[in-house]
Amino acid sequence: MLIFNCTEAASKFFSRVHKGKKITPVDTNPPSSIIEDDELSGADEQWLVHAITVQRKHVLLVIHVQTRYCLIFADAKKADTEDFVDRFVDRWVKGIVINAHHHDLGQWLNPELMLARLKQTCEHQRFYRRSHRSAQKHIDEIAWIFQDKVAHTGSLPPDEITAMVFDEQMNDTPRNSKGAKSYYFPNEEMALHWLRHYCFLDDVQLHAAKERRQQMVREIAALEREAWLEKYEQENSNS
Repeated sequence: MLIFNCTEAASKFFSRVHKGKKITPVDTNPPSSIIEDDELSGADEQWLVHAITVQRKHVLLVIHVQTRYCLIFADAKKADTEDFVDRFVDRWVKGIVINAHHHDLGQWLNPELMLARLKQTCEHQRFYRRSHRSAQKHIDEIAWIFQDKVAHTGSLPPDEITAMVFDEQMNDTPRNSKGAKSYYFPNEEMALHWLRHYCFLDDVQLHAAKERRQQMVREIAALEREAWLEKYEQENSNS
């Protein structure tokens, strides 16, 4: 089940008034006041959702409480939970799969298992009015960066590809949270979370996948440095 814990702003975003009556999918009585205290099945995912307004458009910021993996949806349709869930699932899956292949994790992906588990997870959704102080701090930081970027470019992300690039940049930013031994990267944490819960890797397989991913990160960084140095040398040789 997808559990969307909504801030006050997000709760208002998902609500509407019809014939003088408030209609909302957001339950103000969650099973517990603290997200981590919920009794979950292996197919449940906890997300925190916040809403802001940028250039008079609604923007939703969604962050995975466990891994701090985030997704940002610009020009969201107010009070349309069906559209939100559809966009959310599509972006989440595409982002995970693209990032996994980019870091050579394809050998550990099992499409049949993934789709079956994903269907189980996404079949039902719950919206609760509930907050999470630590995750909210990360959302506030991401919101500030997003607003600053829009101010510089002059527009919201024009398409899904541009939006996914911003997601990737935010998820490649080191985070820290209570209980973590050190800083971590949300994209790596989500990749490992996905491999464990959607491809059912055991600890040995998960360790191998993590090692391979980190190796690819180093190789990609080395190639980027080499390309930068080559460009720098060319620019300086022509001056």
